[in-house]
Amino acid sequence: MLSPTETILKNVDILSQHSTEEYKYIPRHDKPLPSIEKTAEIVELIKSIIFPGFFGDSIANQKTLKYHIGMNTEKLYSLLTEQIYNGICFSSQYAVGKDIKSKASELALIFIDKIPEIKRLLCTDVKATFDRDPSAKSYAEVIFSYPTIKALINHRVAHELLLLGVPTIPRIISELAHSETGIDIHPAAKIGEYFSIDHGTGVVIGETCIIGNHVRLYQGVTLGAKSILADKAHAKDIPRHPILEDNVTIYSNSTVLGRIVIGHNTVIGGNVWLTTPLPPYSNILQQKAVEGLFTDGLGI
Repeated sequence: MLSPTETILKNVDILSQHSTEEYKYIPRHDKPLPSIEKTAEIVELIKSIIFPGFFGDSIANQKTLKYHIGMNTEKLYSLLTEQIYNGICFSSQYAVGKDIKSKASELALIFIDKIPEIKRLLCTDVKATFDRDPSAKSYAEVIFSYPTIKALINHRVAHELLLLGVPTIPRIISELAHSETGIDIHPAAKIGEYFSIDHGTGVVIGETCIIGNHVRLYQGVTLGAKSILADKAHAKDIPRHPILEDNVTIYSNSTVLGRIVIGHNTVIGGNVWLTTPLPPYSNILQQKAVEGLFTDGLGI
């Protein structure tokens, strides 16, 4: 039997030598890699900039507000530039160089210019969440504790970075929120103003979804795609998720699949399975249960 040292060294040697087959799944480590931990820190900084005092350092004095926001924005610029650079290097076939560093810095600054608009959108989400939940005691309570706001902060940040062409980082940001809240929103999904999710757990919003203004979802709602048997690379270019127009409400555990349009001012009740479009002002409820007898799996 090998000694502990020999056993460790043997396995370190094996694990350090990836086979050709493994390289399909595990990239070579000759370029910078994004950091999940630093990406999470970026999100926390953005939260402290948009909602100072609610996240990050507690702001007790209005006179220090500008100082805190300025300090966090400078730190954000540095960290974001680094992670955008790493993301581009990780996802690109180009050689690591000054051009990529310059591009990363430029994208970080463009994103910082987007933060006031992200804040405006999130404030509409806070208002929508508060207005539609009788149990909410204040806007502050919504910002502090509601999973919807946590998920939407990440989504609106990830979406803007994706629009700028930043690779990898947006998906990491969306999955951080998914892990924490149970709300799964693809960073490419387009979501309008005054969006709210009641409770939130189990909500799924797919990549090519387009959601209008004043839309409300409940827990367990899926805005997904039908099963696609075509070539995956081709299927990714096809809009395959629903479009929800303004003032749509979808109650818990309903599933809406495919590139269908749900017209404005529509209400979809709980536990509905929907794959066909709906005109405006529709009101869809769960159908009565259909009973049937199945022998040896017949009909299933």
